[in-house]
Amino acid sequence: MDLTRKEFDILEALAESRSPLTQRELESRTRHSLGTVNRVLRELKGRGLAEEGRVTADGIRALEPYRAKRAVFIAAGFGSRLVPITLNTPKPLVRVHGVPIISRLIDACLAAGIEEIWIVRGYLGEQFDQLLHTYPMIRFLENPAYNEANNISSALAARGLLSNAYVFEADLLISNPAIIRKYHYASDFLAIRKERTNDWCFRVKDGVITEEMVGGEGDDIWQMVGISYWNEEDGRWLDRDIREVYDSPGGKERYWEQVPLVYRKGHYRVEVRECQDEDIVEIDTFGELKAIDKAYDV
Repeated sequence: MDLTRKEFDILEALAESRSPLTQRELESRTRHSLGTVNRVLRELKGRGLAEEGRVTADGIRALEPYRAKRAVFIAAGFGSRLVPITLNTPKPLVRVHGVPIISRLIDACLAAGIEEIWIVRGYLGEQFDQLLHTYPMIRFLENPAYNEANNISSALAARGLLSNAYVFEADLLISNPAIIRKYHYASDFLAIRKERTNDWCFRVKDGVITEEMVGGEGDDIWQMVGISYWNEEDGRWLDRDIREVYDSPGGKERYWEQVPLVYRKGHYRVEVRECQDEDIVEIDTFGELKAIDKAYDV
């Protein structure tokens, strides 16, 4: 059954809580008014989806169409800005405090119940086999074009797997696994609200991304984090649109997210999902790596 946004928000909060939630707690977690929470809870209870501050088995079944079913990691690139460490190691496998960067992302997916894990690999691709010892569920996709095309070539390799799926840049150091959520009402991109940034960012209106750009300022600017989720319908659009953009003049030079956010944006309505600076970090340079892990400062 289809859920309204308010029904989804309340059911998701109940499903993610280990203990029953009061209406006040639901008000805080969902940011809906207490009156709205009271009314929607009554409706959910009448339909057998919630009971005594908990989600029911029928409620879990109602959430199933909104569940993240797989994760796709874009991990084929060279990581030139992290030289010299990436001369012998793919950037996602660089260890920070003894743990490969990508491992923390995989652990966050598993904690959210996402057990179908795909890694698109290219540069020194065979080294990713080491992950199978800890994560035997991982499956690999090969990107033979990683050295001649931008990361849209990795998205092309993953076509057919992008519905109900997370897509990760595989070189992000996550410190708050809770930002990886089990359920999503719509396609969304993680981002950090900023007054000003020189990085890749979004312009956002009413919670929906309206523009992607490099650098911006204002009260509608959000700095992009390389983690997104795509619902079933948008995943089907991506299957077609990625191929069309890739095959277009200059298409191989595109970043993959420019397909839904720039070149075929009319097919999508992508929401922004807020996270904080401390939740996740992209390590761009060897200097930044040394600052985070003193073991490299030798």
